[in-house]
Amino acid sequence: MKRTITVAIAVLLSTTTYAQFQVSASGGYAIGSAGMKLGETQTSSGIENSYGSYGEGLNAQLRGTYFFNNRIGVDLSLGYLHGSDQTVSKVNFTGFEVDAIARARAFGAAASIVYKFDSNVYARLGALVKLGGKTEAVVYQKATFSQAEADAIGVPLGSYSETNYVEDYHGQFPLGFVAALGYEYPLNTHFSVFAEAEYYGISLKRKDSEITEFNTNVVLPDGTVAVRGLYSLDNLPAGTNKTTTYVDELPSDNTDSSKELAVKVPYSSFGINFGVIYKFKGASSDSKK
Repeated sequence: MKRTITVAIAVLLSTTTYAQFQVSASGGYAIGSAGMKLGETQTSSGIENSYGSYGEGLNAQLRGTYFFNNRIGVDLSLGYLHGSDQTVSKVNFTGFEVDAIARARAFGAAASIVYKFDSNVYARLGALVKLGGKTEAVVYQKATFSQAEADAIGVPLGSYSETNYVEDYHGQFPLGFVAALGYEYPLNTHFSVFAEAEYYGISLKRKDSEITEFNTNVVLPDGTVAVRGLYSLDNLPAGTNKTTTYVDELPSDNTDSSKELAVKVPYSSFGINFGVIYKFKGASSDSKK
């Protein structure tokens, strides 16, 4: 018993001797990894798949790290992803055009174990969760009226509709992992700068979506707007749902167009981050290692 207490006290004293708390702020850019099909490009000559990940884009992080000794610590980080535009649908036919992109706007958190190989090189490995945000789809559609449609609206043949809308997609609570390898360069006792390569492995299962902006104008052949707001968020076209729920099962006789089968979308990425560290207590000297 005395030996156990002695060992526990020794470990506690060792931890106290080397304990160090630090905070850091960083920014960087990530590219998609293991890109999945996100959409298609269609023309009169054929169809081409579009691949990518919503994890691509600019990111910023705030981290707090506590080292128990000169090697091992724990890390808690909060981050924001400002995702790059990803092609969902691009259509270019005579009389019909679509340009639809989607991008992530997401907040996340990660808890990791940190291991220092020496005073400069370190690695992180931990769990990653998405705290909030959305995948925002921005859609433009142009459709030339047939003679019957033009006559019904009272515009000349060659007139067309221009529709712009935004739809926000929300996902279920995901769990992924994060891994990073970094290099820290001390400037003085308290401040260091660092660079690191970071990998996020995470996918998001869709839960629901909501159209937040919608507008359709009628445009004459010369480009003059003849009718503004033919359709709006409060007056959606027939068959267009303001909200959609994503489920795992649908009956064979389903007639509810506001429900669709759920899909998983990729957020995985490889990134490079640069930042600054502030240490509340000076690191242990190399002589203590």
